[in-house]
Amino acid sequence: MVLEVKGLRKVFHIGFFRKRVEAVKNASFSVKRGEIFGLLGPNGAGKTTTIKSILRLIFPTEGEIRIFGRSTDDREATKRVGYMPENPYVYQYLKPLEFLDLCGRLTGIPKSERRERSEAMVDKVGLRHAVDRPIGKFSKGMMQRVGLAQALLHDPELLVLDEPMSGLDPIGRKEVRDLLLEQRARGKTLLFTSHILSDVELLCDRVVIMQRGEITSEGQVTDLLESAGRRVEIRLSGASTALKASLASRAVVVDGGEGHLTLRADGDKAVDEILRISSAAGARLDALVPERQTLEKLFLQDAGR
Repeated sequence: MVLEVKGLRKVFHIGFFRKRVEAVKNASFSVKRGEIFGLLGPNGAGKTTTIKSILRLIFPTEGEIRIFGRSTDDREATKRVGYMPENPYVYQYLKPLEFLDLCGRLTGIPKSERRERSEAMVDKVGLRHAVDRPIGKFSKGMMQRVGLAQALLHDPELLVLDEPMSGLDPIGRKEVRDLLLEQRARGKTLLFTSHILSDVELLCDRVVIMQRGEITSEGQVTDLLESAGRRVEIRLSGASTALKASLASRAVVVDGGEGHLTLRADGDKAVDEILRISSAAGARLDALVPERQTLEKLFLQDAGR
């Protein structure tokens, strides 16, 4: 395993009265070599706290974290990690190549390689047109590209990205998606958070969903979507008032106009029962429309919304 998190807890004490807030509660997961792993959850779910604990930017209250089989205290392990924070901090008076040169020094890249790598990164993240402008004049999306460039600069084996798509337009998101898929094709491992769930579906091999500091779902994206069950919209005509009342307890009534009824049912068993009852009552089936399950629907279902 590239990354193993076992029983992670993080408690903060905030305010004058040192109020106890448990930000992460007994979180455990692992990330395999060569996969893209998504850490999902609403604001305040504990995603960024988990990432900062992994990177030793904050210290866990309890739990064990190992990177490449080593403790996070091991400098040799953490040197193999690239990190892009949600809001990259940069020296705003520097230009992109100057900033990347500074990052290269901090990560130990030899002077003979820094310029070449910096030039390559500027092209890779689409900032060649802005190399002569101070970073402080960049838009949010361009700042994200700078943050991604510095995370990739030293060619890390594990990339940890906190909201890498934030602030990007659709074209920019596709470019970043392609870049991340290219890294996986090169054998790199990626852990990232995102609130853009359509991108997560396209990118991730596996995900965990966090709610209020706890992991509520974990697994391969395809398995999670299948386990959420099949939802079908059923449209009937010739439905009597008695039939509508009978079916209302078995499914969600979407529309109940005169003689017509539209229902939403979960699972094959419920659908079969509704069709059987409707047929016996003389109603006609007009349409049976399966709904495509998405991570967004699963996410909202997990949140109880």
